[in-house]
Amino acid sequence: MIKAYIDAATKGNPGPSGAGLLLVSDNLHEQIHLPLKTMSNHQAEFHAFYELLTYLIQHNYINETIFVYSDSKILVQTVDKNYTNNENFQEIFQKIQALLPNFPLLILQWIPESKNKGADQLARQGLQKALRQH
Repeated sequence: MIKAYIDAATKGNPGPSGAGLLLVSDNLHEQIHLPLKTMSNHQAEFHAFYELLTYLIQHNYINETIFVYSDSKILVQTVDKNYTNNENFQEIFQKIQALLPNFPLLILQWIPESKNKGADQLARQGLQKALRQH
């Protein structure tokens, strides 16, 4: 079983953004921070989830039970209902939908910001990287 915490950070809205991924299991402790392009904070949350799915596939973690925790209610609700009419999320959500069938048991759950400090710190590091690239 893998627990994955994801978060995004944006300077300005929209603005340069970063993603943070924290993966924890018995024999795994990965801390990943990624710079993202200029986007809204909500878009960055979707991109953080997409980056997590991509990472899990690349490292062949697809047959694990995966609990994903995010403090983005919009992301969690959109994935739960498998639909968005917000055109700002359409493109990235379609990419997410294309990857989700790879995971037999992946549960995305909302948690309060106070329980997502590790991923938040990583997202801020990703944002710093993005700011240096501008």
